[in-house]
Amino acid sequence: MHPAERALAWLERRALGATAVATAALITVLFYLPVGIVLSEAVRVAPGLPPSVSLAPFADVLTDPFYVGALAGVVEDPLAVGRHASNVTAWAAAFVAGDESLPAFGLFGFTAYQALVSTVASVALGLPGAYVLARFEFPGRRTLRSLTILPFILPSIMVAIGFIAMFGRRGVANGVLGALGLGPVDVMGTLGIVVVAHAFYNAPLVTRVTVAAWESVDARAVETARSLGASRRRAFVDVVVPQLLPAVLTGALLTFVFTFMTFPIVLALGGLDLATVEVWVYALLRNLDYEEAAALATLETLLSLALTYAYLRYETAQAAGSRGANPPPREPLVPSLRALLTPVRLSVLAYAAVAAVVFVGPVLSMVWTSVVGPDGFTLAYYEFLVQRQIEGTAVQVKPWPAVRNSLLFGVGTLAVALPMGVAVAVLTTREFRGRAVVGAAAMGPIAVSGIVTGVGLLLGPVFGVPLGGGYRLQVTGATAIVAAHAVAAYPFVTRSVAPQLGRLDPAMVESARALGASRARALVDVELPLVAAGVVAGAAFAFAISVGEFDSTVILAEGAQSYTMPVAVERYRGRRLGPATAMGTVLLVVTSVSFVVIDRIGGRFERG
Repeated sequence: MHPAERALAWLERRALGATAVATAALITVLFYLPVGIVLSEAVRVAPGLPPSVSLAPFADVLTDPFYVGALAGVVEDPLAVGRHASNVTAWAAAFVAGDESLPAFGLFGFTAYQALVSTVASVALGLPGAYVLARFEFPGRRTLRSLTILPFILPSIMVAIGFIAMFGRRGVANGVLGALGLGPVDVMGTLGIVVVAHAFYNAPLVTRVTVAAWESVDARAVETARSLGASRRRAFVDVVVPQLLPAVLTGALLTFVFTFMTFPIVLALGGLDLATVEVWVYALLRNLDYEEAAALATLETLLSLALTYAYLRYETAQAAGSRGANPPPREPLVPSLRALLTPVRLSVLAYAAVAAVVFVGPVLSMVWTSVVGPDGFTLAYYEFLVQRQIEGTAVQVKPWPAVRNSLLFGVGTLAVALPMGVAVAVLTTREFRGRAVVGAAAMGPIAVSGIVTGVGLLLGPVFGVPLGGGYRLQVTGATAIVAAHAVAAYPFVTRSVAPQLGRLDPAMVESARALGASRARALVDVELPLVAAGVVAGAAFAFAISVGEFDSTVILAEGAQSYTMPVAVERYRGRRLGPATAMGTVLLVVTSVSFVVIDRIGGRFERG
């Protein structure tokens, strides 16, 4: 064999292992190192032999009633069990008596409370949608089912602008109420509007996972129950509900995790008056209080990791016990016009109206507000963007650099996150000791907020990490932002590819290996073409997440070389709503076109 061919064969044999090592190194440098730096900022180390380590920043947070409310006394004196027990008894008695002077639990308590209310609202709004999609057949049902993923990829700051355009004091909803002779309703800055915005994102998630479970219901069990004399309602409660409950709980737990780490929605719609832990960390960073911000972010990360671990354990247990699909047949939604007057279908129509207001209304209101001013139709807000682009100074936010940066960062994120996500998917679908630990470690970024990652990158690679010998690891500007976006995106690539890789017949790979193909060649020539749909979906997710990412970008963006469209929307929002809606509409168009382009390119690849 020619030396070049031998070298190529050597590289091919080791390509998979080298990719795994490179991916592990990237995850360590881009994620675990920044998170570790955040943790270290919250720990005081005094020089000496040995050096003394103090956890005082954590103690300061945990004993501050502002952060933990009534639990501060428990942390200060944990051994006073009798006093704490009597306090709990007094609170319980007050609750039973209807006393409103119950104890508060500070910033963490409010963050958990708003997450709980948002979860209840998301489940309440998502379950009827699952019922309609699972039980009825109508034109566009498949398309509507696919669109349940759409809110998840929409930039959160853009959705917040849409809610302001829809429900603001001068918003579209108040315009409609005014036309009907009703007074304006001001819901901005209230917990209610934050909860509804969270439901916009998470109710479709609940719908999606519940529909999948509903389509896996064993209809034969329902028929058996009916043949034994159970009524339709009893069969539903005793047979169908137990099969749906795991999916509902999965969606609820995921929703709680996401809304516990909420940031842009609360920042834009509630501000510091409704601050969650994430928003307060951001406020501390703006005041250069890194130590307290790091302690707060670390405690929040520990809580979210515990919640995510509970979710992953629950998901694994449910997957192990999944059954074969034999769903009941769907009914026509509109068999006749007369059927629309039945209570069930009237309820479906009422739900459709509510869903249109919550899911479609904010997006349409943003677009509408961008072209309608006090005197009617106008393009003044778009003219403002053009004028800003032409005449703006170097320190002002211009639209074109924002669009250009978003697209370039999206491409850069694809280049990093796609191979990382595929490599993790390949690794975690193989059988080896410690696979569960590796899989959990690789999925760590899902449980850590963008704020924490952004803070860690800022305090570490952006400011510079000394390596010894006068060398420093320093990553700034666009590179740091792409790194943050890649960390946020690659787990979604893995989640798109791994299930399809896991379902492939191992005999195909073994056949390729028996014919002389290396492991890497079998992956490229056999496995990846068969899971192309998952790879394309992962690529689309990665690009959309990058274009819409706000949490870490707003921390890392500096100068005209690194701010993106979501950051531009936020900065325009601070002046007037009109330019922010125009920039938000541009963001909506760019996101939608990018998603379609990736899907089309992927479709060609799939067709060969």
